[in-house]
Amino acid sequence: MLIMVVAGGVKLMLPKAGDAGSGSGASAGQGGSASSGAGGGRANGRRGMVSQVKLVSASPRIFTDSLDVLGVVKARQSVTLSAATTQLVSRVLFTPGQRVAKNQILVELKTLEQDAGLAQAKARAIVAERGYQRWKALADQGYASKAAVEQYEAVWLAAKADVDAAQARLGDRLIRAPFAGVVGLSDIAPGAVVNPGAAIVTLDDDSVLRVDFQIPDRFIASVHEGQEIEASVDAYSGLTIRGRITHLDTRIDERTRALTARSEFPGADRRVKPGMMLRIAVAQGEHQGLSVPETAVAVQGDGAYVFVALKQGQKMTADQRPIVTGVRQDGFVEVKDGLEPGDMLVADGLNKVQAGQAIRVGGKPGSGGASSVRKPGAGAARPAA
Repeated sequence: MLIMVVAGGVKLMLPKAGDAGSGSGASAGQGGSASSGAGGGRANGRRGMVSQVKLVSASPRIFTDSLDVLGVVKARQSVTLSAATTQLVSRVLFTPGQRVAKNQILVELKTLEQDAGLAQAKARAIVAERGYQRWKALADQGYASKAAVEQYEAVWLAAKADVDAAQARLGDRLIRAPFAGVVGLSDIAPGAVVNPGAAIVTLDDDSVLRVDFQIPDRFIASVHEGQEIEASVDAYSGLTIRGRITHLDTRIDERTRALTARSEFPGADRRVKPGMMLRIAVAQGEHQGLSVPETAVAVQGDGAYVFVALKQGQKMTADQRPIVTGVRQDGFVEVKDGLEPGDMLVADGLNKVQAGQAIRVGGKPGSGGASSVRKPGAGAARPAA
């Protein structure tokens, strides 16, 4: 019994397994806090990193004020060729996309009946002419009356008219190009039957391109015939074509309160095709404004911002600055508010930079501005409107 009492006391003095587990759990908890702290450091570690960037300065630039409108390209002349009669196709003398001359034969229709009709008309005309000549000779000798001669002359003239009509019917079997241009796609083939009005092929004179566009009536005073304009095509980045306003309509549309203007562009660049949409800029003057490259501007929602390089002691940081933008031209953005001339900005790669992040210049500064970096508080930017 005494032995059992002593053993029980010793057992009470020893630490419990749960107490040991609790101690190890505390250690684990401390370890977990450290791990969590390390994760938070990684989350904010990017701001502590130094990014290598190129800088560019904000500098004045001349911008062109323009009225931007949309227009659809048309060929100077366009037509869909069709037949004037129902007939079988005998020959197709063009290939899709071919350039053809004026009056060139594109399609021949079957002409057996018309050829026979023309031959008959010519034969009747020959007989009528000979009869008229004989009676005219008799009248000159006094053996025939003037009335008889006039009757034979009328018969001869009618026969000549029949020949012309037969030739016209034969000409209807030849589909010709009414002007020089390029033919489009066609499914017509020999042996097919064509009907009056049915489309055979399209023909476009693309030597000159024509564009009609709408000008709001409040801008009419700054638009005139002969005015130079520029146009761009979304399909070809960087392609700019120049033309002139050739005509202004005589009336303003009462529904849209706009005036229709017609412009012409040279069609030497075959990439621009009838039916394409053009973005047309009608110049209306110039103004000077502060500019930065488009690559230095980031858009967020309805606003825009840039990263201004600020020097803090021996360090350089990126200060996120909201700006108010104006027009965009030739890869530059007009800055109406938020910057001062000479401000040095991160030129590109804005997705790699955060506000307040340390930066290091790794490229040549952009042209058009000072190479020095502004210090905090020096010439603070005006608040964005």
